[in-house]
Amino acid sequence: MALSQKPRFLNLSTPLGDDVLFLTSFSGNEEMSRLFTYQLQMISDDNSIAAKDIVGSNVTFSVELADGSRRHFNGFVNRFIAGDEDREHRRNYRAEVVPWLWFLTRTADCRIFQNKTVPEIIEQILGDLGFSDFELQISLQHKSWDYCVQFRETDFNFISRLMEQEGIFYFFKHADGKHTLVMTDHKGAYIDCPENQVDLPGDFSAIAVKDHLHSWEHHYEFRPGKWAQTDFDFKKPSTSLMTHTDTIVDLPGVDKYEVYDYPGEYVERSDGEMETRLRMEEEEAHHDVVYGTSGCKTFTIGGRFRVGKHHNEDEEGKSYVITEIRHVGTESLGYETGSNSAETDYSNSFACIPDAVVFRPERRTAKPMISGVQTAIVVGPSGEEIYTDEYGRVKVQFHWDREGKNDENSSCWIRVAQNWAGENWGVLFNPRIGQEVVVDFIQGDPDRPIITGRVYNAEQMPPYDLPSEQTKSTIKTRSSKEGSPDNFNEIRFEDKKGEEELYIHAEKDRNTIVENNDTLNVGVDQTIEIGNNQSLKVGGQNAQEGTQTIEVLKDQMTTISRGDRSTKVEMGNDFLELKMGDCKVLMDLGKSETEAMQSIELKVGSSSVKVDQMGVEIKGMMVSIEGDLITDIKGLVTKVQGEAVLQAKGGVTMIN
Repeated sequence: MALSQKPRFLNLSTPLGDDVLFLTSFSGNEEMSRLFTYQLQMISDDNSIAAKDIVGSNVTFSVELADGSRRHFNGFVNRFIAGDEDREHRRNYRAEVVPWLWFLTRTADCRIFQNKTVPEIIEQILGDLGFSDFELQISLQHKSWDYCVQFRETDFNFISRLMEQEGIFYFFKHADGKHTLVMTDHKGAYIDCPENQVDLPGDFSAIAVKDHLHSWEHHYEFRPGKWAQTDFDFKKPSTSLMTHTDTIVDLPGVDKYEVYDYPGEYVERSDGEMETRLRMEEEEAHHDVVYGTSGCKTFTIGGRFRVGKHHNEDEEGKSYVITEIRHVGTESLGYETGSNSAETDYSNSFACIPDAVVFRPERRTAKPMISGVQTAIVVGPSGEEIYTDEYGRVKVQFHWDREGKNDENSSCWIRVAQNWAGENWGVLFNPRIGQEVVVDFIQGDPDRPIITGRVYNAEQMPPYDLPSEQTKSTIKTRSSKEGSPDNFNEIRFEDKKGEEELYIHAEKDRNTIVENNDTLNVGVDQTIEIGNNQSLKVGGQNAQEGTQTIEVLKDQMTTISRGDRSTKVEMGNDFLELKMGDCKVLMDLGKSETEAMQSIELKVGSSSVKVDQMGVEIKGMMVSIEGDLITDIKGLVTKVQGEAVLQAKGGVTMIN
């Protein structure tokens, strides 16, 4: 006899058609903020159902309720198994059914989200995958993450850990043909079970009443009484970000037990206060839990019910929310039991918490840690060569980031470790666009990168050929913007034996300030070549020793604004040679005095004036002595002689 879905206690709808697969039993686990899983046991007259026709397909199965309506369970087949045939030559099949959210366990990525809240990140991920059957019922003010990294983790793990961190829990609402993911952070999102009031019979022999509670165990667990955490914000390094929250659970002595954690992953105290409260609520959600069993077919995760009759009167009238449930349902085919009618059964085991308690998911999903360092390329706006903020931070493009555009939006601002960092003093070398940098991660956290170094690569080679010039060490820069290899500043060390050198190159100006003494010792020679002018200002004395050669290619001017100038040669000669041009000494005030121990001689050709200790001798082809008024020549002996002619002439000539 051909099988039919109607009338049956268990019903199954698949893309294969109405009367192809028949559900004989199912079991399933559901939990708040976890994926549900249903195991279906089926039978069919079709012995050759192809897996490709059902794996990945949406199916709905249902259980008949007392009033003839049906409770639906919906999901997608992620596993299909063809089993043996029974004695009626019908094949047994098994399937596993999961929510559409399960498909996020089958896609993993490495990507960066910037300036988004967790709900916005979730919406983007689900939307990119084409899913729309979800609701976001959010009441808390979730912070915007400047930088949030998904690193080598499935989309499901990524959004799960974000929701766990920010206290967002989720559950599923089932309907015929679909199920809806509900994500929320408040207890107002709880839904009412159709069986919103259930009884626990006082006589446990009355368990045959299927839609009642069958068992009820109230568990109370000691949890920490305080939660505290802190973090550090480099923009406010002296500001304490410590926050703490006390539990509302009333247990004696609980306040002595505190959980303290670091880091809290926040930089604003208000965000820290909210996160601390969420951690405390996470603890409180597991303090008061009821574990029970029932035959209530409409019990569902996030569903709220009220306790009616109960053998413990303290429980009567209280409302609870289901956080865990395991379903088991069966319907035999008549021939299996030798009966003309099918045997049916349904039961569940569940956990629930008082509906006054807001559920917070446990943080089970581990955040990926990056052990070791990575490298990345410094990026910035088009046309720029250096791009930093006021803290010297830069932006990078990670090699694994396939969504970044190699521009100023590729990452957050990343701090750069320098060899020294003090208050307006230290070392500062800004990474430049295109350079490859070494990136470490604080405590291995992908969300907290820090640049610790720089490395060369085939496009950014060292400034000297290696290994041929391996004895050279240098600090060499490049002029910006649009500097060429010929535009640079450099301090270079050559350590090759016998050719040691310290080389300094200033592309434009060099300014040296010495607050106290400056000592220069030159073992052999010193050559100073000045292409234009040189100015030297000495506040006291200018003393020099040894041989000094100064070559000035153009003008040289010495100005002493106030004070004296003296040149002293203690032993040796003083020689001034003027090859072309005039020599002029001009004194606006004062006198000129020249003194020599032996002689002073002035020469022009064969003419000369010589002054020595014996007297003054004037020689020349012609010597003229003229006084405008009087010429007086005196001497103890005065001799005037003209070897050819001696002429004395005057208006009156007197010779005595």
